[in-house]
Amino acid sequence: MPADARHRAARGAGHPEEGLIECGYGQWEGEPLKKLAKDPLWPVVQQHPSAAVFPGGEAMAAMAARAVEAVRRWDARVTAEHGPDAVWLACSHGDVIKAVVADALGVHLDLFQRIVADPASLTAISFTPTRPFLLRLNDTGGDLSGLVPAKRRRPRRVRAADSDAAVGGRAGG
Repeated sequence: MPADARHRAARGAGHPEEGLIECGYGQWEGEPLKKLAKDPLWPVVQQHPSAAVFPGGEAMAAMAARAVEAVRRWDARVTAEHGPDAVWLACSHGDVIKAVVADALGVHLDLFQRIVADPASLTAISFTPTRPFLLRLNDTGGDLSGLVPAKRRRPRRVRAADSDAAVGGRAGG
């Protein structure tokens, strides 16, 4: 998608967030994958994306940093306004989503090509005071009711234990 179209898409409905627009692929934008696979940059993008800088575009590491910063900023804002059980949605593109997931998992950007984010799939991450938890990845049709927190009589306070992992896994939902 050309840069101007990416920016127009980012200003759509809801709250536009420039930090979540697709990576600036520069001279790669609009080119067929068959052609790009022959480019000397292709193996770098596939095996060492943290070193990839697209000619006339953006560094993959810069895209990852801005996306992670944007998601964490939005999460802090929504949590401050609506409490720790608030559920919110961000829409973006595959490489942006994979970069945010890699960060949530504590995985180096050079491993993010192992993550799959299909078009229109859902990925859910819960951010806590000390670390994020990946709740869903590349979900293309599952029941979403487990992502809605239980109703409470009074708002829940954030506690240190909210960042603890459940021993043996979660009960599910």
